[in-house]
Amino acid sequence: MPPSLHPIISRHVAVIGAGAAGLVAARELGREGHRVVVFEREDQVGGTWVYTPKIESDPLGVDPGRVVVHQSLYQSLRTNLPREVMGFRDYPFVGRGKESGRDQRRFPGHGEVLAYLKDFAMEYGIDGLVRFDTEVEHVGLVEGGKWKVRSKKRGEIGVDEIYDAVVVCNGHFTEPRIAEIPGINAWPGKQMHSHNYRVPEPFRDQVVVLIGSAASAVDISRDIARVAREVHVASRSVADGAIRKQPGYDNMWLHSMIKSVHEDGSVFFQDESVIFADVILHCTGYKFHFPFLETNGIVTVDDNRVGPLYKHVFPPALAPWLSFVGLPWKVVPFPMCELQSKWIAGLLSDRLILPSEEEMMEDVNAFYSDLEASGQPKRYTHNLGHPKFDYDDWLAIQCGCSVTEEWRKEMYAAISKRKRLQPETYRDDWDDDHLILQAHEDFVKYLPNI
Repeated sequence: MPPSLHPIISRHVAVIGAGAAGLVAARELGREGHRVVVFEREDQVGGTWVYTPKIESDPLGVDPGRVVVHQSLYQSLRTNLPREVMGFRDYPFVGRGKESGRDQRRFPGHGEVLAYLKDFAMEYGIDGLVRFDTEVEHVGLVEGGKWKVRSKKRGEIGVDEIYDAVVVCNGHFTEPRIAEIPGINAWPGKQMHSHNYRVPEPFRDQVVVLIGSAASAVDISRDIARVAREVHVASRSVADGAIRKQPGYDNMWLHSMIKSVHEDGSVFFQDESVIFADVILHCTGYKFHFPFLETNGIVTVDDNRVGPLYKHVFPPALAPWLSFVGLPWKVVPFPMCELQSKWIAGLLSDRLILPSEEEMMEDVNAFYSDLEASGQPKRYTHNLGHPKFDYDDWLAIQCGCSVTEEWRKEMYAAISKRKRLQPETYRDDWDDDHLILQAHEDFVKYLPNI
């Protein structure tokens, strides 16, 4: 939509979460002249990139009375995107030099990503906007279209405050999604979700069945295979009857999905193979979860579809006063969150204009119809695996920004291909140095001393 001719207006905005999405939302809102408060339940910025060895009291993560741990990182995690692609568009994620003691690798460990986010927060003065150790207990509409936010700092009583708008950036790596397995209630082994996986040692000499085929499943299966007796990976991407050994491993097999499990400890796969396992590890993703949010039924989560949302950000009936940053997955998250945040900030100041509520709902319903016609399950609503850069470029055009750099698109494609062909070595062996050079030529605009 074209920019508005109205004077720019400053709003009082609550941002929920100080991970990557919340940090860049705070920066963009501040740049637009809004007054921002960021609520963060932990004692530091970084969100999901803060590592803790702690795990939940229920390793499967389904007991509502469990002690909840909000972090999901495993100790060995390295990024599956190169730092050039991964970083914010105007704050490049470059190495800090060997003398800094930081992780110099192109695909660094999680600690380097956290350090980058902390650098970002310090660079833009975001730390001063964050209320640490503060849980948001309730967000709800009040008279005049404003929002009441009830928050509680650890050890203190709750406080109610009124805001013009709320931006939800609380992430989606806390509430585990569990595979449904016939016979599981009688199966005697141990179950856990990857949310509570940290190190491989507890699986030493055990037979482990791992469900899933996404990035974390690939990493964790290889991590565990170093110590386990056997690892059996069950995946929808493996055809029935196609059991095979994982190349490069003597103790890892790929199967189709689990057919059933039994009280003698056996696990039957759809490929007709049978094994006796000690552990089933669910690397099956997460559910979107907004326990604090009350919209009187306007926004719901149905089979992991948060909706109705215009362009994965705004509920049409509440736009632009309620928004979500970072919901889409199979994306390059930091630049996407940056563009979503620019769009939100410009709309809240009246510098940009949304379509009417009716037009937004028409767009949402057409999108849902297209998904259904293509056979996509509802739970894949926010999966932007293929159109990720088209989506980013649409956002950029709305904001009057430049679209995604060609080198970033080409680098992503090159790394994705290499990951498929060389899953064990793609992080340390690559052939796109010409694209790295292009990226660094671009980065000079932002970091003259690179």
